[in-house]
Amino acid sequence: MNKIKGPGIFLAQVLRDEAPYNDLKSICEKVAELGYKSVQLPTWDSRIIDIKKAGESKDYCDEIKGIVNDTGLEISELSTHLQGQLVAVHPAYDIMFDGFAPKNIQGNYEARTAWAVEQIKSAATASKHMNISPLATFSGSLMFHTVYPWPQRPAGLVDEGFKELANRWLPILDHCKENGVELCYEIHPGEDLHDGVTFERFLKATNNHDSVKILYDPSHFVLQQLDYLQYIDFYHEYIKMFHVKDAEFNATGKSGVYGGYQDWIDRPGRFRSLGDGQVDFKSIFSKLSQYGFEGWAVLEWECCIKSLEQGIIEGAPFIESHMIDVTEKSFDDFAGGEVNKDHLRKILGLQ
Repeated sequence: MNKIKGPGIFLAQVLRDEAPYNDLKSICEKVAELGYKSVQLPTWDSRIIDIKKAGESKDYCDEIKGIVNDTGLEISELSTHLQGQLVAVHPAYDIMFDGFAPKNIQGNYEARTAWAVEQIKSAATASKHMNISPLATFSGSLMFHTVYPWPQRPAGLVDEGFKELANRWLPILDHCKENGVELCYEIHPGEDLHDGVTFERFLKATNNHDSVKILYDPSHFVLQQLDYLQYIDFYHEYIKMFHVKDAEFNATGKSGVYGGYQDWIDRPGRFRSLGDGQVDFKSIFSKLSQYGFEGWAVLEWECCIKSLEQGIIEGAPFIESHMIDVTEKSFDDFAGGEVNKDHLRKILGLQ
């Protein structure tokens, strides 16, 4: 069995305007000091990478890798979460998601969608340049406003929605396949791919495209009250990326899964720093190891109580403490012996 790599850290939430969190070299030096071994790069932030240029130039990709490697770190994966969101946006969410796009195309749905598609294609090519197979993204959503079936969904609506979603993603998926890249959709509330059933619907709509994979993040399953351990049993062959993020769910007589439009700190389901929530990471690391997951365990820090600084300081040793040195032999090998067919048949009572 393969061994999980780590600890890594996703830089999206760590970036800020003040040093040492405001440029790639400084932030890598900082997280390396904290014990992290890799960084996952958000490709929408120019302080980290110019993803269009990275898609056009292997030399530029080598330059980015060099900055990271010189601090003793690796690049675990690239992330296109924000661009992926813009591949499919229902008009109800149009204004709120507009800020994910450059100012010159905000308000122009077609231009914004086309920009997002090209951004993800560039990221896939850049991943090839960097010799990195998994690429993170969101599916976007055309149907999440119908997640609760009231008013009643018309017959055929869901099939039509997944057909359209697949049509938007297939050119990107084909480009990923051509470049040897696996596109890992983070299964996430608010996206059309938010649980196992919706992942299967999308996979079927893409004719089981080889590049459709999963970014596994148990925190989003806690908030949905979905069995995040059995999810691994069902979909382990598709899980190619792993966000280590904690969460808790404490329903009350006033509020449950939907949260009552409350701020994060008051919601029954909320994200927590590692070890402060309810996620059973020992079982997760065991299951992923059992199924031979060989990707990175990457901290995604989000917490409504604890500070970023404390969260990322505690994150690396927490992940390290859950890493499993996978055994290369069975514990009861000592009791075995040479295979003797006559002996085996005697045990079975056949002679």
